[in-house]
Amino acid sequence: MRQFKITIFAVIPIFLFAACARLEPVRIVVSATPHPPTATTEATLIPTVDLVQPTDIVAVPSDTPTFLLSSTPTEAGDGRFFGPIVGDDYTPPPTSSPVPTQSPAPEQPSPTPIPEIVITTPLASVPTLASEQMGIQLYYNVDINTWWQLVTVRTRATGVGWIKMQASWEFLQPNGPNEFETTFRLFQSHVQRANNEGFNVLISVVKAPDWARNTVDADGPPIDPQLLANFITFLLGAVGEQTSAIEIWNEPNLQREWVGGLQFNGAGYMEIFRPAYDAVRAFSPTMPIVTAGLAPTGTNPELGSIDDRLYLQQMYDAGLRDYNDPNLAIGIHPYSWGNPPDARCCNNVANRGWDDDPHFFFMNTIEEYRDIMARNGWADNQMWSTEFGWATWSGIPSEPPEVWMTYNTPEQQAEYTLRAFEIGQSRDYMGPMFLWNLNFANNTLLEERNEMVGYSLFIPDLPFRPLYDALVARPR
Repeated sequence: MRQFKITIFAVIPIFLFAACARLEPVRIVVSATPHPPTATTEATLIPTVDLVQPTDIVAVPSDTPTFLLSSTPTEAGDGRFFGPIVGDDYTPPPTSSPVPTQSPAPEQPSPTPIPEIVITTPLASVPTLASEQMGIQLYYNVDINTWWQLVTVRTRATGVGWIKMQASWEFLQPNGPNEFETTFRLFQSHVQRANNEGFNVLISVVKAPDWARNTVDADGPPIDPQLLANFITFLLGAVGEQTSAIEIWNEPNLQREWVGGLQFNGAGYMEIFRPAYDAVRAFSPTMPIVTAGLAPTGTNPELGSIDDRLYLQQMYDAGLRDYNDPNLAIGIHPYSWGNPPDARCCNNVANRGWDDDPHFFFMNTIEEYRDIMARNGWADNQMWSTEFGWATWSGIPSEPPEVWMTYNTPEQQAEYTLRAFEIGQSRDYMGPMFLWNLNFANNTLLEERNEMVGYSLFIPDLPFRPLYDALVARPR
């Protein structure tokens, strides 16, 4: 197995945190949960969704808007299959507003042979990794043919065993507790397709709709936590048989993900966790449940963040410690910005900042979480890395949103990621790890210099990232 030679260097992270010894204004911009696009005209509502057999593909209803259905696969100049994953008409929120029209849809896409994947920039050597411990997050609000390409061609080629999809509650049920958009049926079909293709599926439930909250135009939990439990009950009734695990919320230690009436701390999170946990356990006594992955950050009241280590302890103090469930895992987002995965805090490098805080280091984050878990009697439970990754702006014809992105080359992005998978798989307490992200980049985000582009493996008009090639080429 290859031993990676890692040069320790400092970086400026994508969201700027308060240092351990002092609180300073910081900017928090990493891994925001994207809002799926919504139509500019009112869509037909679906009050119920019929249960489906695990081996069937859900037929998308004939009134599904065509912007969710039509695409034509093409072939890249190098011979690799290259479908319209992120075309000019795809714009993640909040700027997206495609206009739907009515058109019948095929029950499932026509099969297309999977072509040979050409490795353009392979690493000299890559570690042997267990596919069942590897996953990647996909942007799923695409038509059924594009989803088929994403899953059966692009993701399958990487050999990962898991796909992560975020179920935006406000997107799937925006108008009331008994009404569902046609997009819910499409989401159901996509989950089923991923399962039928042999992937384990992690669903991360996020973002209460406005009708369940006391504020609008912001993200946060419902006023009544039972409303989230009711949604999860419905969700699992529709896709539970094709779902392998569920994550309850995303980065609640950032105020931007927690605007509303509940306390902004670990105790507030436990208010939604308890009924949500019970809803999942009513469906399955053994399905893995993952607590919300926390953003690695310091405490900054002005900018709305709570130290993730402190927040996790608050969760334990508010009742998480009392759960005796081997299938309950701690969610973690061990981003490391420009710091290599083997590095530990602190490594001051001349003329570079943001290397003087444990929150900026992959290794510090996973080890400190593990210490907290052990202190609270959870030494036998796993942690799941529901987001992690390194960004690079190399080759992108614009200024990066953060200077630190210039410190990572595409080759380092590949090497660091594979080494992080290797580190995780060497620890029995680490469950599946999910790379952020496969296909969130598009031309609009490129123009906006959005940080999500730096993490994405597929970027419009650019070659596939070396990380993608390395995942395809790695020994299985």
